[in-house]
Amino acid sequence: MKALPMTSRQAQGLWLWAGGLWLGLLMIIPLAGWLRVMMVLAVLLLVGRAWRRARHEARLRRGCLVLAENACLPPPGYRLPVVLVWGDSANELFALPPTPQIALRTTGQGCFVRVPSLEQLPTLVAGLLAERGQWGEQLSVLLIINPAEHTDSAALAGQLRAFCHQVAQVRKRGIGLPLMLASYLQSAHGAGPWFSWEAGQAQPWVRESTACVSLADWQRQVADPGTRAARLQVSVQLNSAAAWLAESVLPHLAKRDGHTTVEPALACAVTLVPALAGTLSGNLWQQWLRDKLALLDSPLAQRQVDRPLIFPDPLLSVVPIRPSRSPLRGAPLIALWLFVAAAVVALASSAWQNILLARQVSDDLRRYHVIAFSERSEHPSFTQREDALATLRQSAVRLDHYYRRGAPLALGLGLYHGERLRTPLLATIAGHRQPAASTPAHVSRPVRLDSLSLFSSGSARLKPDSTKVLINALVGIQAQAGWLIVIAGHTDATGNTEHNLKLSRARAAAVHDWMQRMGDIPDSCFAVQGFGASQPIASNATEAGRSANRRVEIRLIPAAGACVFPTAGSDRQPPAATAAIEY
Repeated sequence: MKALPMTSRQAQGLWLWAGGLWLGLLMIIPLAGWLRVMMVLAVLLLVGRAWRRARHEARLRRGCLVLAENACLPPPGYRLPVVLVWGDSANELFALPPTPQIALRTTGQGCFVRVPSLEQLPTLVAGLLAERGQWGEQLSVLLIINPAEHTDSAALAGQLRAFCHQVAQVRKRGIGLPLMLASYLQSAHGAGPWFSWEAGQAQPWVRESTACVSLADWQRQVADPGTRAARLQVSVQLNSAAAWLAESVLPHLAKRDGHTTVEPALACAVTLVPALAGTLSGNLWQQWLRDKLALLDSPLAQRQVDRPLIFPDPLLSVVPIRPSRSPLRGAPLIALWLFVAAAVVALASSAWQNILLARQVSDDLRRYHVIAFSERSEHPSFTQREDALATLRQSAVRLDHYYRRGAPLALGLGLYHGERLRTPLLATIAGHRQPAASTPAHVSRPVRLDSLSLFSSGSARLKPDSTKVLINALVGIQAQAGWLIVIAGHTDATGNTEHNLKLSRARAAAVHDWMQRMGDIPDSCFAVQGFGASQPIASNATEAGRSANRRVEIRLIPAAGACVFPTAGSDRQPPAATAAIEY
């Protein structure tokens, strides 16, 4: 069974609730700053438009519910059947002239609402539910078909099909709208009780006020022979009316035509009245009596209507009064499902962000531990280890911030497990030690010269007082056959990379020129290199580290065919070191 339509206030409240949940998700799901702002604006715009549309529709629904003068709806707590009345003699039943206004009559058994026109049935139901959203299970429709007010069976069939279509439109919105069929039959024995056929029964029940008896018991209730004979005649007339309804009306209500099928009527009821204002000459009832029974009913058609028609109050007892399925039950249920969906999305996002955090920190720890110091060169391994340590420190700062101020919503919701990662992370950082410099047996320990003690800032020309520094530092460097003197220049990371590379090469060349000039050493004994800032021995984040990185290193490396002393001097440039040289 479909849920009942919500009232306008409930629809507006649900849109506001959904908008709040969306905004909450946008605060939880990690997004770029500009994207988050755009999404928030989009949600606010969408919810605002939907809220205004729901309010506008509510005004339209209330606008179509124009009640007749002195008419007012029962209170919201009203729990009796509410019957929408359409068909023949509806205006006479409410004792009102034809008017587009909606008339109401409240009796002890229920509330009757006149439908001004068949096309207004869906809008009338929408208007009633906009004002009384809990009436969805109490609404039913009463179709009045009087055979004496129709002369064309094809026109009557068209009206019935139109009625089925409008009822189907209402039922598509989730309103059950049970059907009752009533007929006022002109008879000399008028002003009688209601005779109703229910659930396909062959014999009718006789309903009068709160009493309900079978037709046979109703006939036996009187002892007067005249009254009993009159009731017997009524029984014959009722059988004829039931046969006409079964032949001319019920097939059109049960006929399938797309989605316009109407469920079987809860009751088909007939009551006898002395006269009908809308009786037509040559009507379908007279035609049926003439064709089936060879009887005429014309004398009764001239009677004057001296009192209004009676409401079918006794029939309301057959309308099932289900437990009220107020939209208040549907709206909180939808709100609950929206909350559950938002909670699932938030938990899934938080779980995924925690997985990414754990994966990132674990990978950084693994990367730090697997970096080994190279036996051939301490510089590349030092750089990689420093980069890995810097990454760990950033993660430690982040986890420490979460520890002190609490995890953000994107990682929270009870799924944050950063403390499990924080302890080993801090232990790894605390256990970090600078590696001890090791020199292979076949490589001499390098001589490191501070660049600022030899050169001015940004210059590759030796200072006048640098000679003493060079002599004291290079006492152990002796040119000998089979050994290559490698002079490497280094800078810190400040400044342009290309400029630093050229400066380091120029400073190494300046030291080479000094050594060659002072020791008359052949070019084949030297290799000049410039590494710029690519091989630091300390962190460039501090002034002390940058000072240590600004250096010129000189070392002896065994190389076959190196340092050949020629018989004559040579003015060749010193050979450049290649990647094939190991040290």
